[in-house]
Amino acid sequence: MNRIAGERGQSLAQMALAWALRRKEVTSVLVGASSPAQLEDNCAALKNLEFSREELERIDGILSR
Repeated sequence: MNRIAGERGQSLAQMALAWALRRKEVTSVLVGASSPAQLEDNCAALKNLEFSREELERIDGILSR
């Protein structure tokens, strides 16, 4: 997952938030930021919410293990 996130130019947390928000039914996610820096990092996920078909297939492959 870290590799996929890095290829997307995101931290793993950012990619996880983007992945959760990719569905139109999801309008928000709860984050557990414990510092302003973590909150800023989480909010940066909004800069890249789109996933390619290949990225989703790779993620699904990892999650199905």
